[in-house]
Amino acid sequence: MSLLQPYFQQCASAAFSISFPSHSFYVSVSKRTFISYCSSQSQTALVDSPVDSKIAERDEIRLGLPSKGRMAADTLDLLKDCQLSVKQVNPRQYVAQIPQLSNLEVWFQRPKDIVRKLLSGDLDLGIVGLDTVSEYGQGNEDLIIVHDALDYGDCRLSLAIPKYGIFENINSLRELAEMPQWTVEKPLRVATGFIYLGPKFMKEHGLKHVIFSTADGALEAAPAMGIADAILDLVSSGTTLRENNLKEIEGGVVLESQAVLVASRKALIQRKGALDTTHEILERFEAHLRALGQFTVTANMRGGSAEEVAERVLTQPSLAGLQGPTVCPVFCKRDGKVTADYYAIVICVPKKALYKSVQQLRAIGGSGVLISPLTYIFDEETPRWRELLSKLGI
Repeated sequence: MSLLQPYFQQCASAAFSISFPSHSFYVSVSKRTFISYCSSQSQTALVDSPVDSKIAERDEIRLGLPSKGRMAADTLDLLKDCQLSVKQVNPRQYVAQIPQLSNLEVWFQRPKDIVRKLLSGDLDLGIVGLDTVSEYGQGNEDLIIVHDALDYGDCRLSLAIPKYGIFENINSLRELAEMPQWTVEKPLRVATGFIYLGPKFMKEHGLKHVIFSTADGALEAAPAMGIADAILDLVSSGTTLRENNLKEIEGGVVLESQAVLVASRKALIQRKGALDTTHEILERFEAHLRALGQFTVTANMRGGSAEEVAERVLTQPSLAGLQGPTVCPVFCKRDGKVTADYYAIVICVPKKALYKSVQQLRAIGGSGVLISPLTYIFDEETPRWRELLSKLGI
């Protein structure tokens, strides 16, 4: 939960101040919310909301998934590709199951509520964007990133300013900070939905006179309407910024984000079966993601021995595979005798090198080339699993 949220909920239109050891905030709650700060110390003091040391008593393990939008669809696709299809009896229901994980319940929630419920103990695992974890988790040590790169939901939290007016020749965060226009009486106005990461980033980068506002609707319109001087928002391609005469600046990226698998530390340690379930989900994710864009290439080649064929194959840089080619004899019957004049070569090749690999196989005598996409690559125990155990002190 945001530090300021309880106050927002209690006040429809009011003004008040909140002081922490290194920040003082002024907040005005009306149609828009304004947050300004002045720094009194060099270090930022973060206040975590209290969380019980014990987890809620229940038998089932709960996984939170986004309920709507592109992130929701891509998450379901990932789970399906990993043979973990979510079964929902009624699309209006917020609870579902994954049959392959018998003791797991799936709960569809808003991304920010997934993070909040991980902290409150109502969920054990969740899949959300790293930006959401960072904004609503606020560095809470109970949140552990189990997998930090699920390969979708890519975006960045970035500061953007107008291309025109006083900002025309401003191209970096340093230049923005050095503009003489920003004073206590007239601070830089930034429209954003990230009221934790925004002030934290500005303070860390020495911007002293800044006021943050949260506005309804598209933030890109705020500078043109005179509501803000800059915006801090998620950017994917940057097309929307350009179409609204806004530009990103050097040093203005707060966070690179994509979908992540996050867990409650207490749940992994205390809830029966949670760590084993997490291990299985992580292994399936890793095996699938490692296989993306990889193909199995099989070809026949004449040779006197497996070693001779392997030596020929390894002269070609695109034919090394993951750890080297697999070479085995192809038996046929000739004149009543079983012989092995051909050898089969099996290698793993990335998509971008596929055609080049076929050409190189042909060049060294390969024929009958067969190609099929890989679904999973299960390797030895994944580094992410070892890292997780280390974080848990196991």
